Amino acid sequence: MNLNDRPLAPEPYELLPPVPAFELKSATFTQRAELPRLVVATGEGISPQLEWVGFPPQTKSFLINCFDPDAPTPAGFWHWTIIDVPAHIHHLPEGAGASDALLPAGFHLRNDGGTNRYTGPNPPSGDRPHRYVFAVHALDVESLGLGADATPTVAAFQALFHTIARAELVGAFQQ
Repeated sequence: MNLNDRPLAPEPYELLPPVPAFELKSATFTQRAELPRLVVATGEGISPQLEWVGFPPQTKSFLINCFDPDAPTPAGFWHWTIIDVPAHIHHLPEGAGASDALLPAGFHLRNDGGTNRYTGPNPPSGDRPHRYVFAVHALDVESLGLGADATPTVAAFQALFHTIARAELVGAFQQ
């Protein structure tokens, strides 16, 4: 089977209950643009700079993640998940995803590549462009109560019940 023959996966949050949106922007890439070599696995593979504004005043924490819905698996691919980021944090510098030591607060969960850090996009060679959905979820709790051994899927499920707003920024990459 040619990978390009498979149907396009839905955007990851379009099938969930709707929540208000706020703004997520990056100095590293722009909405729906090709991701630069800086953030992809075949380049430098560092996490992009992110900044978010306009979230609800009742926000108590954030969950930040990056998901590839186009990965040739039944469940996509989680590239990055940070949980328990306090509401006073509104920015991550480039490279903050390398380790918990570089985060202003919160902690990484293990990505689908098996590491507790950001892992850059690395779609199969010859596959159509993949979408990489960076999202910041404004939550109504200070902590999701999860340990570092939780999976991104468990964190996303727990966050579903506490998300009061969400911001998304989508980049694309093809090898």
